[in-house]
Amino acid sequence: METLTLDIADRIATITINRPDVLNAFNHAFSPEFIDTIKQVEKDPEVNVIVITGAGRAFSSGQDLDDLKAKYVPGHEPHLGADLKKRYDPWVKRIRNMDKPVIAAVNGVAAGAGCSLALACDIRIASEHAKFIEVFVNVGLVPDSASTWTLPRLVGLGRAMDMCLTGRPVGAEEALQIGLVSQVVPADELPAATAKVAARLAALPAKALAMTKRLLNQSMETPLAEQLDAEAFAQETAGLTQDHFEGVTAFLQKRTPEFKGC
Repeated sequence: METLTLDIADRIATITINRPDVLNAFNHAFSPEFIDTIKQVEKDPEVNVIVITGAGRAFSSGQDLDDLKAKYVPGHEPHLGADLKKRYDPWVKRIRNMDKPVIAAVNGVAAGAGCSLALACDIRIASEHAKFIEVFVNVGLVPDSASTWTLPRLVGLGRAMDMCLTGRPVGAEEALQIGLVSQVVPADELPAATAKVAARLAALPAKALAMTKRLLNQSMETPLAEQLDAEAFAQETAGLTQDHFEGVTAFLQKRTPEFKGC
């Protein structure tokens, strides 16, 4: 692959955006490679958890504007909506809808669509050097790749308005304070901190994690009565799994459970 590396070990797939010389900006090769890789690890029965990070000093600076130099001349009319539907929306949907948990290990700047990628993940762990920038307004555009959907759900409408309308950088500590990330660690500790969270998730019951993710994703738009029905259905399903029986039995026997994902 030109833009990514993939490592799979201990049921954890780590996808690294590998264009450090341009702060891991997304070029035309990135999206098809990323979508194919996400599909691959989603279907892989040996993968329980997915980690996304960046090589070098950035998570991703978003769209590679150097790709646009030849196009942006007087008279050019970009059709960005069609480009979004082809290149970006598919991986947003894939991450949000897949059963497996996805962790963003944000090692540096996450700007534009790079910020959107981090927001689309289920958990964000940040290096002390991380910055989140909804940079779109600075080039006369609107937040995309689901930022207008994910960001208000994470930090509330007021803070989302602030970030998107001003385009200002939000550093790691502020991101922690407003609930954008779950923890901030020194830069050299980010891989170990991420691995610790990923290993915990990888050892938990896969079906319970999948149904929990699904319930939480739908909860913001689902009326209470429907959500209660969905919880009851999911709980009935979870209760019939071998992992549930193992979890209760291990608790009663005062031992560590050994979940099998079934």
